[in-house]
Amino acid sequence: MADKKNLLLLFDHPTEPVFMDKGKRVTVFDVPDSFLTDRYRPISNEVQSRVGDKVEQRVPVREISIPDLRIPMSLGRDEQFSLFLPKHRRIAGRLIDIFMNMRSVDDLQSVAVYARDRVNPVLFNYALSVALLHRPDTQGLDLPSFSQTFPDRFIDSQVIRKMREESFVVQPGSRMPITIPRDYTASDLDPEHRLWYFREDLGINLHHWHWHLVYPFEASDRSIVAKDRRGELFYYMHQQVIARYNAERFSNNLARVLPFNNLRDPIAEGYFPKMDSLVASRAWPPRFESTRLSDLNREADQLNVEIGDLERWRDRIYEAIHQGFVMDERGNRVPLDEATGIDTLGNMIESSILSPNRVLYGDLHNNGHTFISYAHDPTSKHLESFGVMGDVSTAMRDPVFYKWHSYIDRIFQEHKSRLPAYTENQLNYSGVSIAGIQVDTNGGRPNNLTTFWQQSDVDMSRGFDFLPRGNVFARFTHLQHLPFTYTISVNNDSGAQRFGYVRIFMAPKNDERGQPMLMRDQRSMMIELDKFVTSLNPGPNTIRRRSTESSVTIPFERTFRNLDANRPAAGTAEELEFNFCGCGWPNHMLVPKGLPEGLQCVLFIMVSNYENDRIDQQLVGRCSDAASYCGVRDRLYPDRQSMGFPFDRLPRSGVDRLVNFLTPNMSIVDVTIRHENRTVQRQN
Repeated sequence: MADKKNLLLLFDHPTEPVFMDKGKRVTVFDVPDSFLTDRYRPISNEVQSRVGDKVEQRVPVREISIPDLRIPMSLGRDEQFSLFLPKHRRIAGRLIDIFMNMRSVDDLQSVAVYARDRVNPVLFNYALSVALLHRPDTQGLDLPSFSQTFPDRFIDSQVIRKMREESFVVQPGSRMPITIPRDYTASDLDPEHRLWYFREDLGINLHHWHWHLVYPFEASDRSIVAKDRRGELFYYMHQQVIARYNAERFSNNLARVLPFNNLRDPIAEGYFPKMDSLVASRAWPPRFESTRLSDLNREADQLNVEIGDLERWRDRIYEAIHQGFVMDERGNRVPLDEATGIDTLGNMIESSILSPNRVLYGDLHNNGHTFISYAHDPTSKHLESFGVMGDVSTAMRDPVFYKWHSYIDRIFQEHKSRLPAYTENQLNYSGVSIAGIQVDTNGGRPNNLTTFWQQSDVDMSRGFDFLPRGNVFARFTHLQHLPFTYTISVNNDSGAQRFGYVRIFMAPKNDERGQPMLMRDQRSMMIELDKFVTSLNPGPNTIRRRSTESSVTIPFERTFRNLDANRPAAGTAEELEFNFCGCGWPNHMLVPKGLPEGLQCVLFIMVSNYENDRIDQQLVGRCSDAASYCGVRDRLYPDRQSMGFPFDRLPRSGVDRLVNFLTPNMSIVDVTIRHENRTVQRQN
């Protein structure tokens, strides 16, 4: 029986032939001659013996009857692959189905080895990753970080050239990390470039890739897509990204991002990625300032869509929101109610296979990405591929991503604005009150948070093909903050032990003009920092919670998948869930950068009634520590309330400021975030 861990070797060196050596322990697959491509089959003995001199392990590959791969192979190996393109989604869905339907790990290994040199490398990585995540017999495998196997998606092409030189000339033990420049995509003449550290952060872009890996759009096995509250998670994760981005804009003396709400207006911002695709051997196309969208007519991509189609889909979605229901494909009304309306809308706007009516409501979100990513060549006149907005691992680098998603969020907020406001009874927790809040860093002043720059090294050797083996490190600069601790004083006057759900949010105190924010605006800028359950004994209680325990984030090691050094003990429940834990916001980006003189923020803490919020299920070993954005594997979302509660709806009548919104089980405190312009080296 095949060892399922050998499947992970198929991610290594994605453009090399499958029979080349892989892994730190030099391993080769013994590939049947019939599985070799036409180029290598006539010389199979020569090529397979050539790479076998230093082999430490051989993996036998069983010769089986191969399923029909014509659809997956219809995408060229040297083309770009995009989850936003309907044609590519169908191709990926077919390959996922093939991998999912293999009867055993042995058969999966055989068909994966056969497919690897015949299908597009990025398509192969995506489809095999989804299959390994969802097959019962391969759960627990620790998928390598996408940045390790496709470093070209994350770093400057000049850095890749230097890393190739280091790998070729210097022996593994003597290699030095190659530093990624901090300012390589634009100069300070572009105000948007002040946010380079957010948009181009490796961890943030990996989070976006991994979220879409856990929540794929398409598969014939509906259970792969139909996860609990998937549509609502699509809404909430992206809403939080926009809230977080706007806090960064305030941290750089910029106004909130303007939504791209008129598709016929020019896009003011340009973006020049300075990256090359190693798969397509092409530079990622730039977008010049003031570019306008055009109707798409790209025959090779099976794209013939007009801007008018997007506008019609948008209008139909708004009409459904205002009517309070959508029409499914059979003509039945599906209510957009308080409980499930946002989930239905999320599936409809993103347009996964869960959309109640793709024909009527279309493919708004994905096609928005596609229109923007092809704005430089909408008819394929110049044979150019899509820009960074066309790939989930690169889209967040582009300033227009945040304009587009601000617009998408505006549609969701239209629905939220039509729901009844939470009453004081719904918000209050009778007998429970918060007496005080304090946030502390080691040796720092109370309620003051500090950010700075940090340099960290990431091994990207798995993605460097046709080069000597051994680690190849890139050194990148990212935002970091001093760890901090919340101390919450809570009184329980009920006379009995109770349980509370502690919800922690933060938002800027003032708007871009320096004026105190109105509640209706401030609620949309509330960033969820943490959410956890606590027991409350009768009388006063003191709750302490570390920032590293956040329900939103995952630690550095999981973001960048330093698997060998940080994985749990073999055979444990924690090991089984280690891979799912790759989904989560990077911990180093939990807190906005702030300002040298201090960004004034308000910290909000609420203790809600856990009996009303609880979901009865077993979460031990289920990787629930980043559940806010990612949910919990094979389980229900661990909170009965709407995502973003209590800020997901407009406040009740008469509440114009946050202080008027408070009930006794809530409290706020002013917090200052100061940025120190210093750089420290991360200590492993």
